[in-house]
Amino acid sequence: MGKGLAGWLALGLLAMPPGMRAQADDAGAQHPAQAMDVSGEKNAAQARAAMDAMVKALGGDAWLNLKNVVREGHIAAFFHGEPDVGTTLFWEFHVWPDHDRMEYTKHRDVVQFYEGRKGTEVTYRGAKPLPKEQVDDFLRRRDHSIEMAVKVWLKDPKTILVYEGQRMAERHMADQVTLISAENEAITIQMDVQTHLPLSRSFQWRDPVYKDKNTDVEEYADYHDVEGLPTAYSITRVHNGDTVRQLYIDKVHYNQDLPAEFWDVGAVAKKIKK
Repeated sequence: MGKGLAGWLALGLLAMPPGMRAQADDAGAQHPAQAMDVSGEKNAAQARAAMDAMVKALGGDAWLNLKNVVREGHIAAFFHGEPDVGTTLFWEFHVWPDHDRMEYTKHRDVVQFYEGRKGTEVTYRGAKPLPKEQVDDFLRRRDHSIEMAVKVWLKDPKTILVYEGQRMAERHMADQVTLISAENEAITIQMDVQTHLPLSRSFQWRDPVYKDKNTDVEEYADYHDVEGLPTAYSITRVHNGDTVRQLYIDKVHYNQDLPAEFWDVGAVAKKIKK
């Protein structure tokens, strides 16, 4: 990531109120290393407290131990920030950590599997690998999801937590926290200061061909209580400032009993051919 470790630590200091920052500066003049250690630890503790509050708001242990998530709704596509005509029906199934299945059209006859690091699409023509660019995009989003941030990054002692203060996010005041992995990857999460529910998740990545930096954002809104778990019914995906997808959720179910052959690509291909 572009900021680097020193930059993120500096941001952590800048996020402090002026009085606290002045005290840190005075202490640093006498004991620079000790002042940096103390201020960094306080900032990290504040970041972790914000993350813990978010997990609790999402449902705590019930959210952490979900068996699966099933969503259905409509997807609207955008081009240069402008919506395309119409929407597409979708059904989405997610099993932590790396099994995802999407079904499209009212006949549910276009099915995409993301298992591990592999993507496969099944249509009436049979099964074939998904384009690499599409798989890479999906895996980047899964690797930088809020679920990944909480269940993997937050548990890694090498992950650096930076509390970046309060910001406005979609007309809501939000706590902003950035997690930085040992590989210098970063995930930034904004959480409503009142409900502690996530409002957005963002990360940056460098284009392998053009080498320019890209920013991907997911925004979460219209929360509903589903089986005791607050659930966003509106998810907007933004790439480099332009809206590219908007998901309108109609129904959500948790901890469903999925058939034994649910992840069997061959079995699904046979059913669609019929």
